[in-house]
Amino acid sequence: MIRSIYSLLAIAAQPFVRRKLRRRGVAEPGYLVAVGERFGEYTGTAEPGAIWIHAVSLGETRAAAILIEQLRRMQPGVRILLTHGTATGRAEGQRLLRPGDAQAWLPWDTPKAVWRFLNQFQPAVGILMETEVWPNLVAECKARGLPLALANARLSAKSLAQTLRLRSLSRPAYASLTAVWAQTEADAQRLAEAGATVKGVFGNLKFDATPDAAQLELGRAWRAAVREPIVMFASSREGEEAELFRVLKAGRELERAGFARRDADRVLPQVHWLVVPRHPQRFDEVASLAVSEGFNVSRRSQWSHAPDACEVWIGDSLGEMALYYGLSDVALLGGSFEKLGGQNLIEAAASGCPLVMGPHTFNFAEAAQLAEESGAAKRVQAIDEAVRAAVMLAADEGKRDAMAQAAVKFAAAHQGAARKTAQAVADLAAKTLSPSSPAG
Repeated sequence: MIRSIYSLLAIAAQPFVRRKLRRRGVAEPGYLVAVGERFGEYTGTAEPGAIWIHAVSLGETRAAAILIEQLRRMQPGVRILLTHGTATGRAEGQRLLRPGDAQAWLPWDTPKAVWRFLNQFQPAVGILMETEVWPNLVAECKARGLPLALANARLSAKSLAQTLRLRSLSRPAYASLTAVWAQTEADAQRLAEAGATVKGVFGNLKFDATPDAAQLELGRAWRAAVREPIVMFASSREGEEAELFRVLKAGRELERAGFARRDADRVLPQVHWLVVPRHPQRFDEVASLAVSEGFNVSRRSQWSHAPDACEVWIGDSLGEMALYYGLSDVALLGGSFEKLGGQNLIEAAASGCPLVMGPHTFNFAEAAQLAEESGAAKRVQAIDEAVRAAVMLAADEGKRDAMAQAAVKFAAAHQGAARKTAQAVADLAAKTLSPSSPAG
């Protein structure tokens, strides 16, 4: 009964979804690509039997890339169907495709759209990355006998509370998943409470990512040519940049007024700040914000052979995080200074870049705690404290190097999820494709 009501609401919401896509498409044209797929309208034909991996956004797609690479090592001829929900996820996913693979939007969760999607592609097995559990999608897969697993699965305490408020809808969805492979024991416990059958705790796939060596080398070469320390705000989110610029502006004005202050309270004016927004549609907004606060600004897209000499750099490119970490002495963790749960800190650690985190890291709670305990990261409570800590750390070569070494060791110590997850996916697919398996 409750899923029928949910389905009626999902059907009624479709005009609003189309309107939202049109609005988002103004800033991000990727949202205007193949809009019909969002509602189960597919063209052409697809070869059945692919491993379907749903990676809703950019972060999940990067995790999926690690899994896909491992699957291709185990089964060189494997065919992949990639689905997404955001334009950045789809753009990143295009780079992973090989001949025989397919890519599409996952449709809005109405019974008809889901039915059309599964009829169009007829995958052998479905893998949802991290958190994406949709009631009608899961129910239709179960009805067809299509194995559907949740990989690299995580569920924060906050998300669990929200899930339990809708338990009459969410619990059957979680319970109908064929398998759940959790990132941590804490995630496993929360997922089980939500109704899932957890069949393994494999760790976080993102620990198995290898930073682009060429990018790291280039970033470090650029860093060697700059005399002043460089501090990065990595994957910053809306509201955080404004706070950063407020703190930097206040410090600059005090310096100009000639106030004498203790070293620990100084915001050194010669520090270069590199701000890399999490979402590409905000590049222009963040650059304009910095200019409006009186800072000299240079954008990565304007650099020819090296960064320009400016107070604030804007990292307005995709797929170059290793370059930015190589260029930086220290990084602030975006999403952790507002109640957003924090962004992925693992790539920074693997790149040997020390981190300063804010108080909100519930999306990566265990990784954040382990990074802090290992000496790879430092936690603070507010952005002004983070700025002071990062600047002082950037100026302290010995402490900075120790944290960088700790970061690399921390990242290496938690690898292995890719092999375990890929094997579990392959086993699930093999059971489905086996001649002795019952028809779906």
